[in-house]
Amino acid sequence: MRILFFLFFFIVGSLANNPYPDNSGHPNNNNNWNNNYRNEIYGNRENQPNTRNREMPNQVLVNSNFDFAFKFFREVSSNRGQGYHSRRKNIVFSPMCISSAFAMLALGARANTLDQILRGLDFRPSEIQEKTIHESFHDLIYMLNNAGPGLQMEMGNCLFVEKKLHPQEQFLYGLRNIYGGDIYLENFKNTVETEQHINDYVERKTHGKIARLVDGVDPITEILLISYMYLKAKWKKPFNPKYTEMQNFYIDSYNVVKVPMMFQMGMFEAGRDDERSCTVLKMPYEGHAAAYFILPDKGQLDKVARSLSCGALRAWKKILTKSSVNVYLPKCMAIGELHLKDIMYTMGVVDVFTDKADLSGITGQPRHRLSEAIHKAMMLIDERGTEAAAASSMDLVPMSTPTVLKFNMPFIAMVVEENTESILFMATIINPNEK
Repeated sequence: MRILFFLFFFIVGSLANNPYPDNSGHPNNNNNWNNNYRNEIYGNRENQPNTRNREMPNQVLVNSNFDFAFKFFREVSSNRGQGYHSRRKNIVFSPMCISSAFAMLALGARANTLDQILRGLDFRPSEIQEKTIHESFHDLIYMLNNAGPGLQMEMGNCLFVEKKLHPQEQFLYGLRNIYGGDIYLENFKNTVETEQHINDYVERKTHGKIARLVDGVDPITEILLISYMYLKAKWKKPFNPKYTEMQNFYIDSYNVVKVPMMFQMGMFEAGRDDERSCTVLKMPYEGHAAAYFILPDKGQLDKVARSLSCGALRAWKKILTKSSVNVYLPKCMAIGELHLKDIMYTMGVVDVFTDKADLSGITGQPRHRLSEAIHKAMMLIDERGTEAAAASSMDLVPMSTPTVLKFNMPFIAMVVEENTESILFMATIINPNEK
């Protein structure tokens, strides 16, 4: 059997009212989920955070998610990672989306396949039990889907499964109630109907922004998994569109393009990181999230990419200070696609893509492998979401020469939800005009 694992991440739009919509499944009645174990993890209120939750996800999960995000970014940004895109291509991905999707797959993995997935996600068996990982992801997804005013977010997963299969009840229960998953039965031999169903699902989840995500489904596919994150965040201090103007952006020493450059002045947290040869700007969104924009020194992009880590974040907390800053930031929409198979290979997740895979927790049969894992992401940086707000976003700044931060050459960006300490996406913007 071929399992196609498709990951999707989209930033822009609005949040659906129900983070966990109704779905239908085909449970295998011969395999019962233990009710005591179920209640121990989830309590009596499905899709609600665990009653033991102390308003924060498990710290081991937070640390592992951070480690995975930076390790994945270093891998994609390395020379090996350049096999997936040209050196002049933007990189955009959601580490939260990727890690939660592979953790969801771990529900159906067994033996060495399970161990490789968990270690690839930077979980150490000596530090955290598997059920605690799933419990913590459950709580984290709930918190992110209910992040509060100003930060609208929806995160979830969907399984399309061949009608003739009978997925294990335990896997279906975990998919739906831990990871917010929808479940649909399909006839993959009817490729046209299946493609239409999948595209309709994604179009609905993105409120019409993405009308055709899938263009061709292999008829031998029997299980297809989609993971998505959908986010709309408003700047706490929005840009006024009337100050946006065309300026030069220096892709490298030989290539210059004109880009719409946004501008605003205000009090922002910024600082110089001499150890990593970069300057860092933190710009808050409404709610509990912020964007970090990292501007490497000329020619130091690769060095900065290799140096990003939890240690870098801790260092920035010490060096970032609020001061008067003139910010020039290019308006852009960056779209990226990564084939994760080779990347995850280098991170130790191997068996799941080979005949050694044990995904018997999904179908009850031991030898079904993951044929491919694809991640698509879109990141939008612009002035939108600021209707009637630009005029009220002026800061009183001290009478001193402001720092000028002009992001007119390749830079790194990441969005962090600060209540849960989750990196929602990371990006390297090489060319803001890239489509």
